Formats: sequence, C-alpha cells, structure tokens
Amino acid sequence: MKRFTAPFAAAACAIGLVATAGSAGAATNDPLRPDLWGLDQVHAEQAWATTRGEGAVVAVVDTGVDLTHPDLAGRLVPGADFVCGDVKGSCGDGSWKGLDGVGQDPDVHGTHVSGTVAAVADNGIGVAGVAPDAEIMPIKVLEDGAGTTEDIAEGVRYAADHGADVVNLSLGGLPGTQLLTIIGADTVMKDAIQYARDKGTLTVAAAGNSSTLLCNDPAFSSDSICVGATDRNEMKSYFSELPIKLSGKGVAAPGGSGRLLGGPCSDDILSTVPQGTGTDECGEGKDYAAFAGTSMATPHVAGVAALLYAQGRSMDSVEQAILTTARQPFLDLRGSFSPLYGAGIVDAEAAVATPVS
Repeated sequence: MKRFTAPFAAAACAIGLVATAGSAGAATNDPLRPDLWGLDQVHAEQAWATTRGEGAVVAVVDTGVDLTHPDLAGRLVPGADFVCGDVKGSCGDGSWKGLDGVGQDPDVHGTHVSGTVAAVADNGIGVAGVAPDAEIMPIKVLEDGAGTTEDIAEGVRYAADHGADVVNLSLGGLPGTQLLTIIGADTVMKDAIQYARDKGTLTVAAAGNSSTLLCNDPAFSSDSICVGATDRNEMKSYFSELPIKLSGKGVAAPGGSGRLLGGPCSDDILSTVPQGTGTDECGEGKDYAAFAGTSMATPHVAGVAALLYAQGRSMDSVEQAILTTARQPFLDLRGSFSPLYGAGIVDAEAAVATPVS
C-alpha cells in the first residue's frame, strides 16, 4: 500500500515584497487580481467571453475544502470524506477539518487548489479562478497532508459516480514508486482513474516537486494528464518534475517559483485558504496565501478542462483541445513536444476556440 502526499512548497513571504505591477488586461474587481499572473499565462480571461465553466464540476480529491469560504460561495456541490478509519464509505462532507473536526496545517492545501479552479470572480474580494462559474466537489482523501492509495482511489471513483467532469489530483508519491504500478504490485489508483475515464471523467494529476525526469505516480502510470510547473516568466519551475510520461500526455501550467532567491509572494500562486489560516504577511488577507508547486499548476489545467466541458464537449474533445493547443513558450509552437513543457503551457483561449466535438 503506497502512501501519497500533497506535493507543494509553501514558503514564507517577506513583509512588503508584494509586486505592485498589475497584469495587462486584468478586468475583474477582485483585489488580488493584479497578482494572479497564472490567469494571464494560461489566457483564462480571454476565454471567458466564450465560456466561464458554468455547469462543469471539478472534483478536488485532496485534503478537503473550507466549505464556508466566501470566495467559494455558491461554487460547492456536495462532497465526501474517505479518511474514515474503520468506517466504510464516506464519513463526511469534504470539509478540510475531517472526521475529528480539527483542521491540520497541511490540510489548507485543498482549499488553495479549489480557489485556483473556481474562486468567484467579480465579487470584490480575494481572487478569481480559471473557471469562475464552474463548481467544486470537495473530496477529502488526505489527513495531515498524507493518505493511502485506497482512500484516494475511493475518492476518484466517488467523483466519477457523482457527476464530476474533471478530477484534480494535486498529490503524488515519491520518485520511483511508479515501478510498483508498472510491475502490477499496486494498480489501485491506475484502475480508479481508468474507471473514471470510462465514465467520461478526465483526470489531471501533479507531476511532482522533486525535479526528476519523469512524472511521479499517479500521473505517470495512469491515463491522465500530467502537469508540470512554470514560473511567472514561463520558465520551468526549479522544483518541478518534467511532464514526461510514455503516453505523451504531459503539459505545463503556472506553479510558482518557490520564492527562489527570496522572490516576492506574487512570484507564487495566490489563492484561497481556510478562513483565518493565511498569514497576511504580504497583504493578501488571512483567508488567502501564496504557495508554489505542481499542486498549484494542476488546478490551472483542471480549470481549463472545466471551461471546455461547459461547452458541451466529450472527454476526448476536452483532452485533445488541451494537448493540441498548448504552446511552447518563447517559440509559440503548438502541437509539438519538449522535455521541459511536455505538449506546452496550457492555453485556455486557444483551447475553447477549437471545434466542439
């Protein structure tokens, strides 16, 4: 039985280092929008004239979500909790506090991921998500930042059975654990992702944060899209695994710098955290925080997938639109592959413009 963790690096932010330069074309009234460079890098707002994700459901299979966060209000559908000890099936509603009612520090992770996918736009507070009209299904499978393949797989199957269009897996095993799946010693996660796929649910999974040459599991061995991380300058994040897997289904998306060389908070990914758990060291308020990791890159891709599902696309059409329109930075090539970026950085604007099928 493999244990999985939520792979992210949350570095402390130095007071007063918030970047003040706004993002070109930022059009929402969310006060942190100028620092949401990830939306600009994936061309999210340019896609909103076509689709904002309404009707699409993204299951965040993770550490649970703050169900009362004001920037996620109206964006949550009923969820589940599979960190239940000896209890079979779900024992909760997907809250980050879990069965014991105590929120562990690492478990702010799922709320952060959820905000990147679908935080409410134009509500005058906080941040905006890539697909601001999509819905989040909160599924808790990790407690204190860790969990088992069995619990995660159960969460994936639940999501597929309850109408999720996309499963976001911002979690992963250690480098080398792919071998256990390859030799057939532990195929629980791979089988669950295939089960979801057979129901038309697309899975996107984090590449990992150990800076090795291949996606970690479950991204490597399963039929999912593996997501590596980029910084705000569109360079590969130093910590990110390369988005390489045998199927070629790897992309890159904004994941932050990890405060390399003491950079500012705004070099990482700002998003929601459970109310009161943020530090406000960088002016973001105590309901928000800046993290870095492939965990933060993955929900950017899940958000783009939600935009595409909301157009009435099939799973295959969604996947193909993401992979074929991703762009290689600096060269502006599409439909090509590079070790650093896989198929390229996801491009919401280009993806939603492809023919619907």
